[in-house]
Amino acid sequence: MVLQFLRTLFLRTRNVHYCTLRAELLMALHDLEVQDIISVDPCHKFTWCLDACIREKNVDIKRSRELQGFLDNVKRGQEQVLGDLSMTLCDPYAINFLATSAIKILQMLINNEGMPRDNTILILLLRMLALGLSAWVMIDSQDFKEPKLDSQIVTKFLPALMSLMVDDQVRQLSTKLPPDERDAAITIIEHAGPLPDAVEAYIQESSVASILAMYYTLHVTRHKDRVGLLRILAVSLLIHVPDEFGAADFCTGLFDEFFFAGLQRDNVARHLLKLLWYVYPKLPHSRLHTLMKALQPTHQHSEKVHSLYQALQEKISSQTEPIIPTDMDIDLNSPLMNVPTPAPYHHVL
Repeated sequence: MVLQFLRTLFLRTRNVHYCTLRAELLMALHDLEVQDIISVDPCHKFTWCLDACIREKNVDIKRSRELQGFLDNVKRGQEQVLGDLSMTLCDPYAINFLATSAIKILQMLINNEGMPRDNTILILLLRMLALGLSAWVMIDSQDFKEPKLDSQIVTKFLPALMSLMVDDQVRQLSTKLPPDERDAAITIIEHAGPLPDAVEAYIQESSVASILAMYYTLHVTRHKDRVGLLRILAVSLLIHVPDEFGAADFCTGLFDEFFFAGLQRDNVARHLLKLLWYVYPKLPHSRLHTLMKALQPTHQHSEKVHSLYQALQEKISSQTEPIIPTDMDIDLNSPLMNVPTPAPYHHVL
């Protein structure tokens, strides 16, 4: 009955943390050794194995075979189990783990000159990502089939993403060279051009590709690579690089080409207001004026957006440090800073 409530609430709200609750309840029952429940829950062994991987931050060969075995051995007539497995994989902590692990494997493949198609653990991670990202649609449609992973994600998108990663590494390496050698290296090859066509195309077409691109953006932002960030902008952790907001090209790429495209969406306006709360002193006056004018909420925006806008306006006018509203308060050290919730709209901070 509880599981049915969780499925129904997930369907009605699309709130992926009902998937988190489903997994957390099962793990709590596992820890308490409530055999009457865990022995009949068809997801128990899969969820336990995935939870162990998340805690250890690693998927080894043995665990990958176990996870793959659970997916491959769903029996005819019991396909509904895939709905529960997809909810387990839709948990943002699971999505975070799968995507982060995939990026680490791509990095390893670059270092070892390997190909994505040859790495069985990577293929499994992508398969689980695809299943997790399709959870809502699967349960809503009651069509319990594992979504087929587009082979071109592996043969075209990932190699293109890896080429982008190599560009960023070479550019970072060139900054450590003596000035004369650095200039020569930059002259020989430019590592700041547009995105490879395959990266741009698949980000728009595939939820798996867009999640991987988003996590690589997180990686680039953590390394404070402004050129890399502007190339693959899906915006995250931006409050960690406030000084960049004084640069015209950074503001153009971030605001004009990214945020303004989705400004009519309530959640985009809310995230942008949060971002400005922390970085507005670094912005040129004319840019800040334009942003505040564009962000002025209308009757279509929620009350929360109206209150955040008013609080920010008052802060800018007073140039003081008022008490941070609950909606604006962001714990920069929280692990949730690294767990963007997968959803069909912009997620920023």
